[in-house]
Amino acid sequence: MELWDILDENRNETGRVVERGKSMNTGEYHLVVFAIIINSKGQFIISKRTPNKTYPNTWEFTGGSALAGEDSLSAILREVKEELGVELIKRNGKVLKTIKYDTGSYFADVWLFEQDVDIHDVACQPEEVSEARIVTKKEIIKLIKGDIFIKNTFITGCLELI
Repeated sequence: MELWDILDENRNETGRVVERGKSMNTGEYHLVVFAIIINSKGQFIISKRTPNKTYPNTWEFTGGSALAGEDSLSAILREVKEELGVELIKRNGKVLKTIKYDTGSYFADVWLFEQDVDIHDVACQPEEVSEARIVTKKEIIKLIKGDIFIKNTFITGCLELI
């Protein structure tokens, strides 16, 4: 069972916790995180969602929801470790952009990690990720145009900041 801390419209913890999949009240939010991992050659690690998830078989930047008690950094380090088997180094990361997404009732932090990761060290979590690869920004844009990369303009717009 996955539990989320509930945040108010100003991103303050309310002291309330909700189980994933349960409805939240109007004006309540939870925290989600995404990792843009770029190596010293300017290439990115992307992951492909498994067929059993929403947006099946599409590519994305790895991410997920923060669990109750986690801060943003702890959540993204855990998500990347769980889904890709990769240990990111805290000092290599910084929040690139944050958004309050009213329609989805969440705050999203997009993290940028500048870290070299050998694709052979990636171990995909089979329930979440079917494969991972290292690609260029140009290849990501091509995947977006081909409708096989999750079209979240907030996240993909972060590519312009890199």
